[in-house]
Amino acid sequence: MKFFGGVAPVDWLVVGLGNPGARYADTPHSVGFDVAQALIERWALGTPKKKFNGLLADGRVPHGGVPGPRVAVLQPQTYMNESGDSAGPARGALKVELDHVVVVHDEIDLPFGDVRVRIGGGLAGHNGLKSLKAGFGSPEFARVRVGVGRPDTTDPDLVAAYVLGAWRQPRAEVRELVGRAADETERLLLA
Repeated sequence: MKFFGGVAPVDWLVVGLGNPGARYADTPHSVGFDVAQALIERWALGTPKKKFNGLLADGRVPHGGVPGPRVAVLQPQTYMNESGDSAGPARGALKVELDHVVVVHDEIDLPFGDVRVRIGGGLAGHNGLKSLKAGFGSPEFARVRVGVGRPDTTDPDLVAAYVLGAWRQPRAEVRELVGRAADETERLLLA
């Protein structure tokens, strides 16, 4: 069953936020991309294809040895501040209700290592979430907030340099954080 853009409707849409390109790989701001990639590999969804101004992989989430819900995992290839331009059309084409959208993103207001799930609420100045609210028409989507910490300053230039720079934590701790965020995302889909 194929529909608009060569994709079929899915039960869940997971959107991992980040910035495209090698310059932003392995940075706190792109941790949503890392979690999305971990889920694509965990669920054996195959190589993502270019769709909806992003990279999209879809398939079934394995659950107890049987196929679980149909899922699409999207990594918008717009810059984060325009991620709604990718995720909004994907959600519409995939026929996903807003309560079945999960967004994975960096959260500087949580200490490094914290992972928290939240449904809707404020946007805390996160430009990626603001763009998604515009693209979805509402902020009432699930969020997996991945704590990346913040520098000891409120200077916007220093905060930007912190989230767009290389991780300061050991690679093993970052991998463990990505794994826990993937676990929380999977838990939402299988609840």
